[in-house]
Amino acid sequence: MKNVIFKKTIFSLLLLLGFIGFSQSLPLSKEAKISVITCGLGNETYSYFGHTAVRVADPGNNIDIVYNYGNFDFRTPNFVAKFAKGDLQYFVSVRSFSDFINDYTTEKRSVFEQELLISQDLKQKLFDNLNATLAPENRYYTYKFIDKNCTSMVADIINKSLDGEVITKKGDTDQTYRSILFPYFNGHFYDQLGTSIIFGTKVDQPGTKIFLPFELKNSLEKTTYQNHPLAAKSKTLLTFEKETPGSWWNNVYTYLIILGFVVLAHNKIVDKIYLLILSFIGIFFVVVGFYSLHQELAMNYNVLLFSPLLLILIFFSLIKNKRWTYRFAVLHLLFLIFYTIFLINKAHFLIVLPMIITSGFVLVRVAIRNKKRIPIII
Repeated sequence: MKNVIFKKTIFSLLLLLGFIGFSQSLPLSKEAKISVITCGLGNETYSYFGHTAVRVADPGNNIDIVYNYGNFDFRTPNFVAKFAKGDLQYFVSVRSFSDFINDYTTEKRSVFEQELLISQDLKQKLFDNLNATLAPENRYYTYKFIDKNCTSMVADIINKSLDGEVITKKGDTDQTYRSILFPYFNGHFYDQLGTSIIFGTKVDQPGTKIFLPFELKNSLEKTTYQNHPLAAKSKTLLTFEKETPGSWWNNVYTYLIILGFVVLAHNKIVDKIYLLILSFIGIFFVVVGFYSLHQELAMNYNVLLFSPLLLILIFFSLIKNKRWTYRFAVLHLLFLIFYTIFLINKAHFLIVLPMIITSGFVLVRVAIRNKKRIPIII
């Protein structure tokens, strides 16, 4: 096993060094084919949306390699902080097609190939541009969830090689990014819930950009260039049915049980703990919104539900200041009404609705407990 890994490592290093040094002068043969590779969805967080890569197969030069634009190194110092901030450096890599396809066979993920129907000159230009991205000064880039990822990078480099915006998004341009993303989390409930509440207003914009692998695949099927299809009909290289692992906790039932307990407990301590958790989540959203360079996390209206001001409500409740506890409870009920109205046409409305209802119950209880009693004079 170690010997195999060693050989693969040496091969990759030699391949990378070879292309950095000699790629610009390496002419492709007339047998060369360049294809867009689309990989199926996986069950790891990084693979929920699939993957896009570029394959260059040239029997005349004994080349069959794949260019990847979605690599990152877990060993990067302060990896989590850099990832959250949005300045983690991703990089381009190249590897043999056989190793690439073996990995997806092991992961049981489907792989599709679309050969680009372009002239020899344009193949050479695209090949040179692909190799130019392997140079040290070009290899690294700052990842952006929508604007700069493995799919958008592939679309951009093909468009650059064709001297124009040839590949554009076909279909679903009237849907928001949030609506497009939402179904990809099916079977991973808390990931779906988490991404629903951490994303801000940017993902509610119309999804006019190609940013997901199967969007690029579908758009290529409908794109023409110089009066003929840009890509040949998609070929299936691997086919697997996506299997979502079952989980006793990662599902809607545990979510409803927890919220149901909060509602039915009718307990002051449980109410305070629930509101405290919401406030901490809200503080996290605010801090990340200011700290992170990810535009998707900015302007997060979900803080109307996860309000940091709930901490003040809890504080007044603890010091038994009924007047201000009541006022803050009413204020947050108003937040909840505005939030519900604003959210009603959003993709994540139904998944958040149980939490809205639970918060409503808790805040009404807090308001009733702290409402000043009006004396009755007989």
